[in-house]
Amino acid sequence: MDRLHSMRVFARVVEQGSFAAAARGLNLSPAVVTRLVADLEEHLGARLINRTTRRLALTDTGELYLERVKQILTEVEEAEALASAATSEPRGHLRVLAPPAFAVHQLAKHLPRFRAQYPRVTLELSVPGPVESVDENFDVSILQVGRPLADGDFVARLLARSEVIMCASPAYLDQRGRPTHPSEMPEHEAMLPPFIREITLYRAPLTDGGPPGEVVTLPPRRAVLSTVHIDTMYAAALHGLGVAGLPSFVVEDALLENALERLLPEWHLLTASVYAAMPTRKHVPARTRAFVDFLVRAFGGRDEDPWLLAAGCATPRRSASAPVVAAAPVPSDPVKVP
Repeated sequence: MDRLHSMRVFARVVEQGSFAAAARGLNLSPAVVTRLVADLEEHLGARLINRTTRRLALTDTGELYLERVKQILTEVEEAEALASAATSEPRGHLRVLAPPAFAVHQLAKHLPRFRAQYPRVTLELSVPGPVESVDENFDVSILQVGRPLADGDFVARLLARSEVIMCASPAYLDQRGRPTHPSEMPEHEAMLPPFIREITLYRAPLTDGGPPGEVVTLPPRRAVLSTVHIDTMYAAALHGLGVAGLPSFVVEDALLENALERLLPEWHLLTASVYAAMPTRKHVPARTRAFVDFLVRAFGGRDEDPWLLAAGCATPRRSASAPVVAAAPVPSDPVKVP
């Protein structure tokens, strides 16, 4: 007797509520289903199901046995899925949710390489707006969060850290001057989201894990441009409208091409972590694992900003002898999720 097969048949009979319905779902004859359950009962030496002409009812032993059978079948399925994911070629359709700016400035440039490595995987990319939590309707959610991730039934892998920094075009700075301290920023044209009434800048701490650096909050001022659309602000900065606070993953290419300059390189506005998250640990297809592993390799998978490093303007860590003007608390970086 194939005991595992008999367990599956028994569980399906209980689920369907009849031998005939279970037989149809399993593509077996009713006689075979009846025999397999009877053989299982004989092997166990106990009745599992009370049969009447109208309905089936589990015995007390059957209820206890069914609970354990479900656990066993689930573990077997997970083991099979793990083996399949490790050995099978990634293929099929992958649904990905991502913040629009990250999709435009980062994902798009790496997708040709992913396609070359996994030609049998197709992608559907949804970019409705900010993504701060895992969406179960997608295979992978690209999260951009400035706080620790909440616990949940998902797997999140760190891709990188991104700082929001101040940038402006060389032409604008040649005309208006280059600030050397945040206190000079009110003299410049600023572009801000409409919900921000003041600007807070944070200076790098002396060392990783050391005391916080200086914090400066600038008084409220009407922005020359107010928008929540990052790429509009980015385009306006490129064309010389003023100073914009932009994520490092957006401005990487512009910094490399000297189309934008980073202002006050020891200072940043915000810090966020970027994760690739899968909604469950169970039965993850090979294509999903391949995509997440690809992203980790592409962006480094470390708690550092690869885009500022690539552009040669990473926020410097100051020496221990450097003065600290104020000791106001600086928001801590989000925790890493394995």
